Amino acid sequence: MIKKKAVTGFILFLAGMWICTLISKSVYTSKLPVVNTASPESKYIEHRVEAEGIVIEGGKQAVTALSGLRVESVTVRVGDKIEEGDILFQVDLEDLKELIEEKQDKISVLQAEINTLLENKALAQERKELEEARAREDYDTTSRLENTDVGRAQDRYVRAQQALEDFLNDPGSMDEESRRQQEQILRDAVQEAAYGEADAKRDRDQAIKDAERGVEDILFPEGSDSALSVSQMNLAALKEELEPFTKILNEEGIIKADMAGTVTDIFVSAGGRVPDGAAVLLTDDTLPCQFKVFLDKEQKKYIGVGDSATVKLDGGSSLDTTVNYFMESQTMPGSFEVTIELPQNMGIPGLSGKIIYSKQGEKYECCISPEAVYITNTKCFVYVLKTREGILGEEYYVEEVTVRILDQNDAWVAIESGMLDKESKIITSADKEFSKGDVVRWIE
Repeated sequence: MIKKKAVTGFILFLAGMWICTLISKSVYTSKLPVVNTASPESKYIEHRVEAEGIVIEGGKQAVTALSGLRVESVTVRVGDKIEEGDILFQVDLEDLKELIEEKQDKISVLQAEINTLLENKALAQERKELEEARAREDYDTTSRLENTDVGRAQDRYVRAQQALEDFLNDPGSMDEESRRQQEQILRDAVQEAAYGEADAKRDRDQAIKDAERGVEDILFPEGSDSALSVSQMNLAALKEELEPFTKILNEEGIIKADMAGTVTDIFVSAGGRVPDGAAVLLTDDTLPCQFKVFLDKEQKKYIGVGDSATVKLDGGSSLDTTVNYFMESQTMPGSFEVTIELPQNMGIPGLSGKIIYSKQGEKYECCISPEAVYITNTKCFVYVLKTREGILGEEYYVEEVTVRILDQNDAWVAIESGMLDKESKIITSADKEFSKGDVVRWIE
């Protein structure tokens, strides 16, 4: 009887111990993190780019006006659709009249200067003609007087020569000594007359040459003076500048559009002055619109010039096309600007839309969820569920496995083969924080 009671007590003891163990294990496991796992799969890594964009004009045309005019009022706003001949803005007429008067005053002053230059030129020409006439008169007088002097010298020489010949032919009743003295006197007279003739010719030639040079000096062209030409060119330029001012005044200061389009930029404002350049920019309605979108560096990896893409605009318009313009953005550093030409009559400037691009990537044998991958500055790893024997029997614990990413998208990450296998249980989520080596509870 005692033996039977002992056996019964021992059995009850074991049952109690088992129940306590179950309770302890239940309490222990209830405090463990609960994890979900997934095994690597074979997948194609597809890359999809989807980004918001906006429709822009295909081109712009500039409306210009005379720079410096003061603006009285602006009648258009950015986004306005205008037709050729529509009023864009009006200039201040009083200011315009002042500018015209200033230019007219400059024209009057310059015209007076030109008139003075012309009068001085005419006087100079008259003076030159008078000096030329006087020089020619001096030349003629000098030539006549000098030739007269030469003629007289020649006559003296001829008479002296004749006197010598007459004496030699009939010396008269003179003694030898007297005859010899008289002959010498006559010969000296001939020589003196010859010298006189030569001096007269020399003086004549020199005097005539001097008079001739005086005429040549008068006739020599004067140095060119560009003052008159420059003034005349300046006058012509001022008159040309005045014409558009007068035209605007005749049109009561109204500046109109010379083309149709949508206003995209306005560079004038009431009270300000018209800039040197475009006053207003309009879309060029002869060109189709374009769709512009900005991509970040990650998106830029997968799309480039020549790639096929789909553009979907708000309102339902859709276009399958190719990327034909791609460059780094100047307005948004670090991003890239994509421009796609749209067909004629598709979209209007300012309409929103998006670009969609999809590319079928390579197939990888070991792909896992991005939620399972942890990336730090030094490594990339996943947590893998492992089993081992513990105090309460077999238990699950966390092991850290370093991996190398080959490719990825929003849904999958491709891992280099060999680091994981098809049987690996990769932790994808947990209800509590855990770390390497922690014991966890697994839900299949």
